Amino acid sequence: MNTQETTYQDQLGQWRERIDQIDAAIIELWNERAAISAEVGLARRAAGGPRLVLSREQKILERYRKGVGAIGVRLAMLVLEAGRGPL
Repeated sequence: MNTQETTYQDQLGQWRERIDQIDAAIIELWNERAAISAEVGLARRAAGGPRLVLSREQKILERYRKGVGAIGVRLAMLVLEAGRGPL
C-alpha cells in the first residue's frame, strides 16, 4: 500500500468513526424525543384533549421540510410516529 492509499484509508476510517458517533447521537435523541412526545400525548389525553394536534404536526412537518428538504417530510412522519404511534 502506498502513502496515498494509506492516507485515504486513514481518512475513510476517521469519517466512518464520525458517522458512527453521529448515528449514536441521533439514536439517543430519537429515543428521548419519542419518550417525551409519548408523555405529552398522555398528558393531553388525561386533560381531555385529542390524541394528536394536527396543527402542531403540520408545523413539525414544515420545519423538517425546510431544514432537510423534500425528504424531511418523510423523516418527520417517522419521528412523529415514533412518539404517538401510527395514525
